[in-house]
Amino acid sequence: MSDKPKKAGLRSVQWFGRQDIYGFIYRSWTKNRGIPHDQFDGRPVIGICNTYSELTPCNSHFRTIAEHVKAGVLEAGGFPLEFPVMSLGETLLRPTAMLYRNLASMDVEESIRANPIDGVVLLVGCDKTTPALLMGAASCDLPAIAVSGGPMLNGNFRGQPIGSGTHVWKFYADVKAGTMPLADFMAAEQGQSRSAASCRPRLAAAATSASSALFVRRTENRSGLIRSLASRRALACSTSTSWLSQRRNWANSSLAGPFSCSIFARAFCRLAAVALALIPSSGISSGKTGSRRQLNAP
Repeated sequence: MSDKPKKAGLRSVQWFGRQDIYGFIYRSWTKNRGIPHDQFDGRPVIGICNTYSELTPCNSHFRTIAEHVKAGVLEAGGFPLEFPVMSLGETLLRPTAMLYRNLASMDVEESIRANPIDGVVLLVGCDKTTPALLMGAASCDLPAIAVSGGPMLNGNFRGQPIGSGTHVWKFYADVKAGTMPLADFMAAEQGQSRSAASCRPRLAAAATSASSALFVRRTENRSGLIRSLASRRALACSTSTSWLSQRRNWANSSLAGPFSCSIFARAFCRLAAVALALIPSSGISSGKTGSRRQLNAP
């Protein structure tokens, strides 16, 4: 028996398809979680790029989302493997999460490139994690799809709807003007953020990024606009990833045609420019470049 792995279009075969000491090591260590041997029969390995973090309130529900994605990959015949990457959230990270967007993109790129991954599901949330993960995946030129965590529930304070990240400025202005008691201002905290997930579509930043992924064909549904606690979100997470596991002939069709890295890069940059021009209040920062591999529209 030859020690060399069989030639195939799937990258993961170069790890799990080997019949030598290295293949033994790769499979043996991966099996330490009870993975059955039939998962190494040549099926596509689908990485789940998870930006879950308790320091990122927008993504604090991503553990649950990752489980629904795994179910969808397994049902479609793939082998899901979840891995963490740097998580960015504008709410806690100082001075701004934008300073770390390119670092997160590099983390995503190198994690995908260095591991036995044939396709990747990107779990994204706000206007920082979405472009960071998309840029990192585009640099690897592998099949990829973005699944958004969606917006949080509508805020409510004493029977009145309040926006996530918008009414706080109005309330604080009222406090300084003496028209709102400080006790009421403090009481409104719990009513503004009633569930995990990113800011609601009215604030625009997260929803704009999710819509950008949709328009450049990096997501197959409007998952970025489905509420985080809606039952449809679980269904969207499990079904939107099935095409990754079903694309078995990747030797000659990896991101071919409209899915190519260069076309994606141009489309996303142009769409981002349009979004910034049309929605100046969306919260999406611009001009922070310096990535090791910048994506510039020609």
